[in-house]
Amino acid sequence: MNLSLQHSELADLHGKVAAGTRLSEPDALRLFETRDLHALGALADLANQRRNGRRATYLLNRYLNYSNYCILSCQFCAFARKKRDADGFELTIEQMVAKAKEALALGITELHIVGGLHPSLPFGYYLDMLRALREVGPLLQLKCFTAIEILHLAWLARQTVRDTLLALREAGLDALTGGGAEIFAPAVRSRIARGKESAEEWADVHRTWHQLGGRSTCTMLYGHVESAADRVDHLRRLRELQDETRGFVGFVPLPYQPENNGLPVTKPPTGFDTLRTLAASRLYLDNFDHITAYWVGLGMKLAQVALSYGADDLHGTILEEHIFRMAGGAAGQHQTEAAMVRAIREAGRIPAQRNTFYEPIRFWEGDVPPGPPGLSTQAGILEANLATA
Repeated sequence: MNLSLQHSELADLHGKVAAGTRLSEPDALRLFETRDLHALGALADLANQRRNGRRATYLLNRYLNYSNYCILSCQFCAFARKKRDADGFELTIEQMVAKAKEALALGITELHIVGGLHPSLPFGYYLDMLRALREVGPLLQLKCFTAIEILHLAWLARQTVRDTLLALREAGLDALTGGGAEIFAPAVRSRIARGKESAEEWADVHRTWHQLGGRSTCTMLYGHVESAADRVDHLRRLRELQDETRGFVGFVPLPYQPENNGLPVTKPPTGFDTLRTLAASRLYLDNFDHITAYWVGLGMKLAQVALSYGADDLHGTILEEHIFRMAGGAAGQHQTEAAMVRAIREAGRIPAQRNTFYEPIRFWEGDVPPGPPGLSTQAGILEANLATA
């Protein structure tokens, strides 16, 4: 047993984690309430390395927000605007394509596309957008739309969520984003995002997508007005849906950004709370392979530390992030690939580029960890890279 665990209040949980025994909700609540961050980190690192070894991944991607006009008024959101606001924006499909081509020239593999619930764009705009972006590059993966956007598009199309997802997939949609989950507890959700979809509606969109063979990520917005019990409830619902569908490829905890919005918070998430949240999530979400330390929200230095607290992914190079920046985030809008690799190496991990589905597609020379069956040699890894190129 790790020395930091021997005399810790969490020592009794070591046996469960070492044996792969599922943690209970009371166990998870203890994790979110502990002050023994070193012991918690040791447990989370044990769980992570048993699943992912010392590999940590990053993604070459670009964010594209087609518009920030939105019919909702979520209290925590600093991104949304009304048509009357001078700093609102709306991109044409031609502008989206131009941005995609610029990014593709830099070697990106994913476009991450979300926006507000636009008051007037027709359903055909979204289909045409996907089709046009698919033409930019056939291997470019399109990860688009939150659950509330899907519900909005279904309303525009006057069809079921299932049929809407089928139409979007036919047009080029590869994966759903995990945004909009916020906190599932009804009382908290009503306070921070009144009028948004319910927890059940959010889950049903992802369930339907998974049943169609699709994959998605999921999130939790923490550090505002929720309690530790609310966080555990949120993770429990995600774990239960993952038990049912196995459709989530990764979990991305998002720290609340307290500026420029209508939800004042006197004690936003600290570095301590962020590391505790990532570690607790890694331990409780035993049916998730990957936990992302979202450097945009954490800052790169804290994200590096998080790689020793249960996280195995730093997310992407991003290129033009708006949502966290407009909420006061100071971590920046872009990282170079070299900076991502350097950050992972400095944290003592082995860097690998991944795709949208958290599948490694490129290892760096001299950093060849054991791969899946058939890919245990340099030649096998080269063959896999060529196959996905």
